[in-house]
Amino acid sequence: MLPAFFENTFGLSKAMAGMIAASYAFMNLASRPGGGLISDKLGSRKLTMTVLTAGMGIGYLTFGHVGESWWLPGAVLLTMCCSFFVQAAEGSTFAIVPLVKRRVTGQIAGNVGAYGNVGAVVYLTLFSLLPEGAIGNKIFFEVLGVLSIIVAFVCAFFLKEPEGSFAEHHEGEEEMQMESFPVFAED
Repeated sequence: MLPAFFENTFGLSKAMAGMIAASYAFMNLASRPGGGLISDKLGSRKLTMTVLTAGMGIGYLTFGHVGESWWLPGAVLLTMCCSFFVQAAEGSTFAIVPLVKRRVTGQIAGNVGAYGNVGAVVYLTLFSLLPEGAIGNKIFFEVLGVLSIIVAFVCAFFLKEPEGSFAEHHEGEEEMQMESFPVFAED
C-alpha cells in the first residue's frame, strides 16, 4: 500500500513511488537486529518495547497527516524513521522470546513470527475495507498509530520482565537442566 500512497499523494510514477516505498523495507537490514541490540544494551526489554512501540505510534499518527503539501524528502525521512521504530520494535519483540522458556525458544520464535503475519493480514483486510484515496489512508495510518500507542501503554504498565533476565540462566532453569540429564551410578 505504501507505493500506491506515494504515487497518489505526490503524483509520482509507479517506479519512483516503488523505489521510495522500498526505503521502508530497506531500513529492516539494520533496524530489526538493532532493536534486539538496543534491548540488550539498555538492560530493560520492557522500556525498549515501550519506547519503540510509542515511537511507531507517533510515526504512524504523523503519516496520517502527510498530504500533497508535504515536502517529498520530508515524507521519505518520515518513512525511514517510522520504519526504524517498527522494525526495531519487531527485533525487541524477538529479544523477549528467550525469556519465555529457553529450551523451546525456536517454537516460541516461530509463533511470534506467525502471529506477526496474522496481524499483517488483519491490518491489510482493514485497509481493503476503507475508502480509497487520502481519506482511507488517513484512517488507516491513524488506526495503526492509535493501536500502537495503546500497545505501548500495555507494555509500560503490564509487561513484566523476569528477574535475572540478562543472566546466563533464568530463575529455576539450572535445576531443570540438571534434572534433564540424570547421572547413573557406576557398579
